[in-house]
Amino acid sequence: MADLERYRKEFLEYLEIEKNRSLATIRNYGFYLERFNVWADEHKVSSTGQISAELMRQYRLWLNRFTDEHGDVLKKNTQNYHLIALRSFLKYLAKRDVKSLAPEKIELMKMPDRSIAFLSSDELERLLDAPTNVKQPKIVQLRDQAILATLFSTGLRVSELAGLKTEQVNLRDKKTDALTEFSVRGKGSKVRVVFLSADARQRLRDYLDARYDTAPYLFVRHDRAKTKQTERDRNEGGAPLTPRSVERTVTRYAKVAGITKKVSPHTLRHSFATDLLINGADLRSVQSLLGHASVTTTQIYTHLTDQQLKKVHEQFHGKRK
Repeated sequence: MADLERYRKEFLEYLEIEKNRSLATIRNYGFYLERFNVWADEHKVSSTGQISAELMRQYRLWLNRFTDEHGDVLKKNTQNYHLIALRSFLKYLAKRDVKSLAPEKIELMKMPDRSIAFLSSDELERLLDAPTNVKQPKIVQLRDQAILATLFSTGLRVSELAGLKTEQVNLRDKKTDALTEFSVRGKGSKVRVVFLSADARQRLRDYLDARYDTAPYLFVRHDRAKTKQTERDRNEGGAPLTPRSVERTVTRYAKVAGITKKVSPHTLRHSFATDLLINGADLRSVQSLLGHASVTTTQIYTHLTDQQLKKVHEQFHGKRK
């Protein structure tokens, strides 16, 4: 295993330095490859040259039959994550002229079409109003309305939203009908431009005008326990919201709004993309706004928004007398 483990560590360093991958990506790849190395060691595999097509067949079979301490099996997409990590590792070995299995020999499992949940116009309206229907400090109402409006207006990932800083978003433009644009760094450290609608910008401005803290982050915590202190004191601290906090916030207001389907920040991202496509946006533009590396990823929305198919059905179905 020494040979495999050495190359695994060097590969992770390569991801960090040459590829500039995020710490989360490096951690995940490290976990998947460590699991493979442990399995390989149990099968007397100690070097990269011993990785063969037959060995991969056995490993894939093991992944498919794997159960954890709770008796749960690995989801198909999780099994694919293991294989993607291995394929990237083999590409790295090939780049270094290290003898091993050709990366193209690893094929991913065929996955069923993804089920995309998005909100209707009525559900969106109820969700955006939900913070005002909960008894809580005004500053929290304003923040949470701004969060919901920003997610729908920009299509940001939850991690991207949680990492936003106030200096990134210029809200000084007083034009009520103008879009506000700003840049965000997404997956793979790629920068893209996103836009705030006039409504989202106003909600953000209302929230920021109500804040007294000097925290750099756009969305921060507000301690509700400090009820006996001044308004200024209640707003101090300014610790940024975590992605998990934002997820809980969205889920909570979906219940308040009476939305029965499962709603997360990603549901608002789906709703953003669906709204654009339904109203005539082209796929490439939506790809850029979402920050997808491949248009193939964006194509998951097209079967939900193909208005031409609807017109064909209305025009030709049930016309036989």
